[in-house]
Amino acid sequence: MKAEGAGTEEIIAIALIDSDRFDHINHDFGPGEGDRILIETGRYIQQSLPEGARVYRIGGDEFGILFCGDMEREEIFLFLNELRSHFDVKTPDGEAQSITIGMATAFEDASRCAELIRKADSALYRVKLTGGNRVGMAREEKMVPKTSHYTQDQLQRLSRLSKREGVGEAILLREAMDMLLKKYDI
Repeated sequence: MKAEGAGTEEIIAIALIDSDRFDHINHDFGPGEGDRILIETGRYIQQSLPEGARVYRIGGDEFGILFCGDMEREEIFLFLNELRSHFDVKTPDGEAQSITIGMATAFEDASRCAELIRKADSALYRVKLTGGNRVGMAREEKMVPKTSHYTQDQLQRLSRLSKREGVGEAILLREAMDMLLKKYDI
């Protein structure tokens, strides 16, 4: 889907990029080499970006790209796959470093910013679990019922927040769960 703005339609997408097996670089070669690889990675991404895209360092070894422009979803995916396959940063022992990427597109995958980020992160995580060094796209999520217990006060406050923000309670609970998992680095 496309967002309308200033008389034109543009695609808005986010890609999250994570270095594969980065923890061993700091451990085996020291934080100075880790910093060098992060700087080279950021520089490589920045120099490769198409018009209308911006790169941001999110933290640790993770970067994000925000796409705003007329590239279609499939073009963004192909660009990201090329970005990944041409990534040529080496560790001090000459080993090739690789990256894994997760992407999501507004409004096709999500209508809220936090949900868009969560879906890109979920795509990234899913690909990391299968070995990394690939690009994953957000996909429709199947909800799994789970018994949960909340106080009556929590449920009333959640209901008020849902009405105030104009979004479903389930979306707010998923956002809260994502923040909790980020807090504990899971």
